[in-house]
Amino acid sequence: MERSTRNTKPNKKLPIMIGGIIILLIVGFFSVRAYQASQVKKQGEKTVTAFVKSLQKGNYQDTPKNLSTRSLKKSGYTKKQVAEKYQSIFSGISASNIKLKNLAVDKKSGNYQFSYELAINTGFGKLKNQKYSGTLSNDGQSINWKPNLIFPGMSGKDKVNYSVDSAVRGELLDRNGQKIAANGTVYQLGVIPKNLGTENRTTKIAAIADSLDLTVDEVEAALAQSWVQDNLFVPLTTTADVPAELADGLEARETTGRTYPLKEAAAQLIGYVGKVTAEDIKKNDKLASDSLIGRSGLEMALDKQLRGKDGGSLAITDSKGNEKKVLQKIAKKDGATIKLTIDSRAQQIAYDGLDDQAGASVVMAPKTGDLLVAASSPSFDPNKMTNGISQTDYDAYSNDENQPFMSRFATGYAPGSTFKTITAAIGLDAGTLDPSEELTIDGLKWQKDSSWGSYQITRVSEASPVNLKTALVYSDNIYMAQETLKMGEKTFRAGLDKFIFGQDLDLPIAMDPAQISTNDSFDSEILLADTGYGQGQLLLNPIQQITAYSVFPNQGTLVYPKLIADQKTTNKKEVIKASSAETITEDMQAVVSDENGTAHSLAALNIPLAAKTGTAEIKQTQDEKGQENSFLYAFDSAKQNYSVVEFLENKPEGTSATDLSKTLLTYLQQTYQ
Repeated sequence: MERSTRNTKPNKKLPIMIGGIIILLIVGFFSVRAYQASQVKKQGEKTVTAFVKSLQKGNYQDTPKNLSTRSLKKSGYTKKQVAEKYQSIFSGISASNIKLKNLAVDKKSGNYQFSYELAINTGFGKLKNQKYSGTLSNDGQSINWKPNLIFPGMSGKDKVNYSVDSAVRGELLDRNGQKIAANGTVYQLGVIPKNLGTENRTTKIAAIADSLDLTVDEVEAALAQSWVQDNLFVPLTTTADVPAELADGLEARETTGRTYPLKEAAAQLIGYVGKVTAEDIKKNDKLASDSLIGRSGLEMALDKQLRGKDGGSLAITDSKGNEKKVLQKIAKKDGATIKLTIDSRAQQIAYDGLDDQAGASVVMAPKTGDLLVAASSPSFDPNKMTNGISQTDYDAYSNDENQPFMSRFATGYAPGSTFKTITAAIGLDAGTLDPSEELTIDGLKWQKDSSWGSYQITRVSEASPVNLKTALVYSDNIYMAQETLKMGEKTFRAGLDKFIFGQDLDLPIAMDPAQISTNDSFDSEILLADTGYGQGQLLLNPIQQITAYSVFPNQGTLVYPKLIADQKTTNKKEVIKASSAETITEDMQAVVSDENGTAHSLAALNIPLAAKTGTAEIKQTQDEKGQENSFLYAFDSAKQNYSVVEFLENKPEGTSATDLSKTLLTYLQQTYQ
């Protein structure tokens, strides 16, 4: 039997297959490792972000949650000590508006390392981009903590030294150097915890809370602050005046704060200040956390100049107090003291004259534009707003239908018959109005023709014939309406455009520009006629009125108002002709001197005055009795040293703006000769 044999050849594909499998295994291994690494990096980013977020939110007790226990022990700290250290340091420097940038996690030399930058606002302002770095656990779940994660450069038991050199806020002075917004004495009302005792503590706290218009919870929260000790004074509120009687356990201590000597008399003009908030810092990261900022009025408009900048230093020191690294060093810059054109005495007299009725009073020196008075009523006490207003007082202000926070000297109204002086001047300049021409006007109502439907223009006095002087003395709406229609819209608007309509005045007071009408042209002859005697859609606030009317004491030149004493006076020449200004001034003098004049009651003051009164009626239909706003414009016709606009909103029956002005005019005449 023969044995058969086969030739066995080696399989050349097998090594290739084995090699391929090995390569796949290697690739797979590294892919898994790369995936695992990427997951650890992502987890590490989450861990660092969560840690920083606890700082951003001020939740310092949460900071240890993202730190490895082993690293804390190695650094010589417990979780509680780390939380307390962050609490102490970051609260102490008034840290806020913390922003994380450029976070990176990478594996280097076998360790997962991270780096990031923080921008932090301290009490000195913005501390730019502090660069942090460290390592993570192998799974990225925790940070290997060291003191340099408080501030770069810290180690061991280093401390942070924060010393403040507070800037002094600039004061606001009146034209005579009297303080209107001052750094004066205020009083902190508070308690020393040990004086509350234990037996009657609850009763005492309830009485204290009630006397300060606080809740018991608010008082308890103040007493529960981390820094409070039994023998330390705990302030609860600040006030400009100490109450006549203090609740048992309540004490008053003097301190320095912002005060407003004129109180309600200048509240809307001067405004008030308040503590900087987190929202303020979001809008302006240059603000210091502990400083005051203007909240309304000139305190807000001039805040940048008044506020100044706190100085001081933020430094890392070793356990013995030796300085290692300065993080922030700022030179103090006190705020500027600003002198205003306001006359404090006149401001007080003007406010008192308004007698808590809704209205405003504005006084200007026509030649210079100096605003001597800008008062609004009713008002509020800015000392309460700054130093801690009770809920009861705030509710009384906010629920008052007369809106005491409203600046009526900067709110637009139809100026009424005081505006007839402007209309007449435009007519004189254009040659459409002849001051000696007498118009025959019968009755108290008039309309051009039947195309006006039921609409009629009314007047108060039945005088005829009527010329310009008579029309101003009696304040005749019909005469002025007819003269406005005679000149026509094109001429009338061309004259008005020389004044201040649509312009922003260079004043640190918020206001809308003066308005002729809501559209670029009148949509009817009725609106044209109504505008001629100061109604229609005309809107001027009292400051804009006194500015427009300055053409009369200045012989045709309009002088712009100013509120800052060293601001340059600006003007616009030949807004009306000097001859027109002279004619109307003579007629305005007759408004006072003529026994039929609407401002004749001022003649008893024996002051050389030119004046024009006005009433603007606001109503929905022709025949109803509407709200009546009363105005007075008057100026010193002998020397042109002062001018006044008085305004009374929704005047009570039997009163007028003219009645409010007499004490003020007497003071101005005695003072500005």
